[in-house]
Formats: sequence, structure tokens, C-alpha cells
Amino acid sequence: MIDAARYQWEEGRRRLAEYGAETARHRHLMVLVDAVVDELRRRLGGTFTLAELAAVYERAEDWVRETVAAATPPKSRADVKDAALVQDAAFALYARGAVDYAP
Repeated sequence: MIDAARYQWEEGRRRLAEYGAETARHRHLMVLVDAVVDELRRRLGGTFTLAELAAVYERAEDWVRETVAAATPPKSRADVKDAALVQDAAFALYARGAVDYAP
């Protein structure tokens, strides 16, 4: 479970990086990633394991979509389609804070 989740998270992080850090698209997606990370911090706190994070990931689709929608300007609602990429990239970023994280 954890290995499969970590693979998906890293794929999301990689896909996000493909946009290039200096592009408007990347900056916009990072705003959404930050919103999801904030929600993860609220849900998990600062001390967590990768197993706990993977358990949250399994049931995150709905709340991530809602978080992305809330963080997206109204005329850009079509960006909710990016929720899966944002979810995976946010989890990859947040995973680095797990007590048992190892690259």
C-alpha cells in the first residue's frame, strides 16, 4: 500500500515539475498544492507516518477536489480537472515530513 502510494505521489511531483518552475501554470498549480498541504497539516498534524499518510490518501479524492475548487478562482473552475496531479504532488511534498520518511 505505501509503496504504491509513494509511486503515485512521486509521479505527481514529476508531472508538476515538467511544467517548469518559472511558468505561470506551475505557479498556479503550486497554489493548489499548498492548499492541499495546508489541509493535510490540519488533518494529520505535524507528526505522522507514511502509513498514516497513505491511509488518508486512500480516501482523499473528495476533500482534495473540494480544496482545489475552493482555492481556484471562479472563472478557472476547469482547473479542478488537475485535482489528481495536485493531490499526488501535495502528498509527495508532505510525505517528506513523515517520521519514517526515507528517499
